[in-house]
Amino acid sequence: MAFNIPLAWLQLAKQKVRFLVALAGIAFVAVLMFMQIGFQDALYASATQLHKNLHGDLFIISAQYKSLTSNQSFPRWRLYQALGFDGVKSVSPLYMQFAKLKNPINGLKFPMYVLGFDPVESIFTLPDVEKNFKLLQIPNIVLFDRAARPEFGPIAQNFEQGKNVQIEIFTYTALIGYKVKVGGLFSLGPSFGVDGNLIVSTSTFLRIFQDRSAQNIDIGIIDLKPNTDPQKVLASLSAYLPQDVRVVNREDFIKFEKKYWALRTPIGFVFNLMVLMGFVVGVIVVYQILYSNISNHLAEYATLKAMGFKNKYLLSVVFQQALILATLGYIPGLAISMALYDVAKNATKLPVTMSIDKAVLVLVSAIIMCLVSGFFSTNKLRHVDPADIF
Repeated sequence: MAFNIPLAWLQLAKQKVRFLVALAGIAFVAVLMFMQIGFQDALYASATQLHKNLHGDLFIISAQYKSLTSNQSFPRWRLYQALGFDGVKSVSPLYMQFAKLKNPINGLKFPMYVLGFDPVESIFTLPDVEKNFKLLQIPNIVLFDRAARPEFGPIAQNFEQGKNVQIEIFTYTALIGYKVKVGGLFSLGPSFGVDGNLIVSTSTFLRIFQDRSAQNIDIGIIDLKPNTDPQKVLASLSAYLPQDVRVVNREDFIKFEKKYWALRTPIGFVFNLMVLMGFVVGVIVVYQILYSNISNHLAEYATLKAMGFKNKYLLSVVFQQALILATLGYIPGLAISMALYDVAKNATKLPVTMSIDKAVLVLVSAIIMCLVSGFFSTNKLRHVDPADIF
């Protein structure tokens, strides 16, 4: 009977202005949750872009390693030790360090993450790098990240126009910059800790960072022979190599980075807190809407109760209203969020993208939010007595 009588819909639609205001409130909460989840996902996706675009089956990192942007180096000799294990095909070192790149237009300097490797073969799966990495064999030739933030100036645009592009890189201790030439472009993009990336050869890297030793590397990349069991090699390397390094597979490497940003940085805590606060705000907003609706129709509910309708039916009406509000408020919230995602992506260069997972997660959260609000708002309805009303 509860679904044969469209009482829930009629009550909501009777006062159209109030109904539209209620839907706007739900849509706002949905947008709030979408934006918080979207930026949180962008945090993890951008922080692990490099991990996902490295060749290799296993990776050696320092035992003191925290994240890509606060990394610790370890002796290159550990790679040579790993090379002696059965199943290991090749090893490659990766050097990483922040420098300051001078904007060629206004002369301002901004942090740039410099990645150095031996350009015998590409250690990156990025198509542009795989195509152009041999250019790095020429001294002082670099590949520039076209997806870097705009404060570095029109470097990518000038290169695409066929211009000869030279840039100047400063270390944090040097007063004189080191000039290099852009030989190609690639797309990796910024993160919450990195504004842009530069790929160079090991020799160029060591010219830029003259205080760095070639014997101290930041990540060791291990390629295995075909039909080799990665877990078996990982266990062997972990047991044999000294305790100053750690051997991980790609999945654990990515999880390690996500865990750092989620648990060990303020921004990860803030995002988790804001998602929770968005849910709580939504519960309060929907509660106010449903409670107000119940109070305005208390006489009608009392009449139905006097006619013999049980509490179960009356409560089902409120829960139906909660589902209607959640569903109809979610639709404009989704549309607005998709537009805001595009704005945020263009403004920040971060991978703020809509996905099925996000859409389903927010829809389920909105439904749970409205049902929880419905439960709290029906307390008055459970105890309504027709004799008190009339």
